[in-house]
Amino acid sequence: MIDLTQHIRPGDGIWWSQTSAEPTSLVHALLDQVPSIGPVRAFVGLTWNRRLTSELPDELSIVSYGGLGELRRLAHLEVVPCHYGALPRLFAERRLPCDVGFVQVSPPDSAGNCSLGVGVDYIADALDHTPVLIAEINRRMPVTLGAPKISLSRFAAVVETDRPLLEAPDREPADVELAIARNVADLVADGDTIQIGVGTLPSAVLTALAGHKDLGLHSGMISDAALRLIDRGVLTGARKEIDPGLHVTGAALGTATLYDRLPGLPVAFRPASYTHAPQILSQLKSFVSINSAIEVDLTGQVGAELRNTTYAGAVGGQVDFSRAAAMTGGRSIIAMRADSRGESTIKTALEYGAVTTARADVDFVVTEYGAAALRGCSLGERARRMIAVAAPEHRESLEFDLEEYDLASTAE
Repeated sequence: MIDLTQHIRPGDGIWWSQTSAEPTSLVHALLDQVPSIGPVRAFVGLTWNRRLTSELPDELSIVSYGGLGELRRLAHLEVVPCHYGALPRLFAERRLPCDVGFVQVSPPDSAGNCSLGVGVDYIADALDHTPVLIAEINRRMPVTLGAPKISLSRFAAVVETDRPLLEAPDREPADVELAIARNVADLVADGDTIQIGVGTLPSAVLTALAGHKDLGLHSGMISDAALRLIDRGVLTGARKEIDPGLHVTGAALGTATLYDRLPGLPVAFRPASYTHAPQILSQLKSFVSINSAIEVDLTGQVGAELRNTTYAGAVGGQVDFSRAAAMTGGRSIIAMRADSRGESTIKTALEYGAVTTARADVDFVVTEYGAAALRGCSLGERARRMIAVAAPEHRESLEFDLEEYDLASTAE
């Protein structure tokens, strides 16, 4: 067991890698030892680590950019609402914890350098602002194209492991998700560069794109569904204005099949300061962003953070990508079920309060009932088009609200 008391002091701020790159051996050591260290504050993004919600010591407080994975169960989560593309600056300004960093890396090469492997994203940008780095050197972490390398001498301490990387479930989509996916695929043209998340619906969308040609990928994460499109010759990146022939991402979130294949694929791992940067995204002239939401109002405002009073999402990269797609001539798409738990996801007004993405940055809202084309439409026309893709059982009440609040006329 590594002794963290030699490297962490009371009051320190700590960050660690997220998702499949999370250095769980170091995180668990921190959970075990923090009572002996004293109060510390830690930053992490998407995590599946249930010990953080079931065994969180009083001395450890958690801050994140959203309530993702297990963090949505955390009673006292501190959320910093920010665009994912702002994380590099927040670390540089030391507005996020960055006294100590935990990373999971590959074994060192002959020159003594370790690769960040499948988890580059915000970690690569935080490195230069973090004086103390501690590494879990995992024999199964692949060396990936583009991932920054860190000299072994940079680590204050290391622990060696040989364990499988954490895997994301690759679930079969339901019929409703397949219907949404088909509607989204109709909005994507051959040669487009796409951004898409991970999960069942994004995987269904990627599967629905199997008949397209020469698609590119520039996204925050890559999944097994994207791997299948690479194997089919659909994702080639041949027409990308930048990084032609390369699929650009910040992290891999999938199964062992994906992780094992990455070293031999044209997948370039880049930091958030590249994947989400407006000066980079603005060069992609056929950029299509595909994101999801918890709720969308009749004018196209998107809520993707809160469900009731619980943080169940994040601002994340949605605005970075949606705005770029809406501004550069591509398409900004929000895809979601029309009904969730018996309630309409299309609302007269956002119910949970937070506007994640402004209506001006949304070109299409897609449900299983079709695609509402919003670009260039007045607010009244937007409302009518949104009602047309709402679940049929909710349309009457939405139309009533449209008349009751005179949205059709006052929104013009």
